[in-house]
Amino acid sequence: MREQGSSFLNRLRFHVAASRIHKWLALVIGAQLLIWFASGTIMSVLPIGNVRGEHLIDRDRAVSLPADLDLSGLNAAIGSASSATIRMVDGRAVAQIERAEGGSILVDVRTGQPLPPFGAAAAERIVRSAWRGAPSVTATTRRVDQQSTEYRGRLPAWQVTLSDAESTRVYVEAASGQIAAVRNGTWRLYDFFWGLHIMDWKNHQDFNSWWLLSFAVGGLVMGLAGTVLLFMRWPIRRRRKRPAQ
Repeated sequence: MREQGSSFLNRLRFHVAASRIHKWLALVIGAQLLIWFASGTIMSVLPIGNVRGEHLIDRDRAVSLPADLDLSGLNAAIGSASSATIRMVDGRAVAQIERAEGGSILVDVRTGQPLPPFGAAAAERIVRSAWRGAPSVTATTRRVDQQSTEYRGRLPAWQVTLSDAESTRVYVEAASGQIAAVRNGTWRLYDFFWGLHIMDWKNHQDFNSWWLLSFAVGGLVMGLAGTVLLFMRWPIRRRRKRPAQ
């Protein structure tokens, strides 16, 4: 009898401990769980193409090279380069040359001379040539020399702000003339919930924080405690012994 009583008390203590752990973790972590579920749902619903601004900016817009393009000027510029990509930027044929020792330069295809960084006017023309929205939008251009939560690409860059309904901002690398990022209202909504989801409320990029790890482990412990309670409270039907014949 004493062994049975002791076993019952041990099970009772374990049951009470699991109940308390589950209750307090549910109170502390429950709000963040709701945020995880809500933010994950919203990010899944938002079309990723709209988040990236593909409906507003054609980043892959291809412009044919002139048929009479003379490539002889590139011979000296290429040298021992590992690769070279020729494309049209702001109405000019340029070659982006990747050097074998590292780094890259942009040169004029016709002359083979290195090109200076693109200016504000050129950045606006590049954005307007890729713009898919209403042609009547106005644009404001400013130089960007520091990274932010909205832009973490290569610096310096040009931020071209358009007067459309989504207040679209397009970032153009000054060195290459390439469109590096497109930020619109849909992206900002997505980025806000992304910051909530990974619990990085400031920079919206670090998902290895102690906050996230602590709440994730707490959620796991809460789930395990709930599983223990479910097992202990599950009704067990005992088979009735048939009378011996």
